[in-house]
Amino acid sequence: MSTSFTVELLASDLNPQGGVFCPNPKADMKLWNSHPKVYLDVAHTGQAKCPYCGTLYKLKDGEHFHGH
Repeated sequence: MSTSFTVELLASDLNPQGGVFCPNPKADMKLWNSHPKVYLDVAHTGQAKCPYCGTLYKLKDGEHFHGH
């Protein structure tokens, strides 16, 4: 299963640790018909790719994550 789909995120879309979970509603995925839930660290490099489906989650241009 490979999608090569890109989801642009706002810093406010990230959790307090700077990441998201895939599958993700922003990628129009339903939890019941997708792969196992996986945590992706987006804040570290500004993007992260899901190892299961290939969806790329990235911060929109100009967005910056300021963690605690």
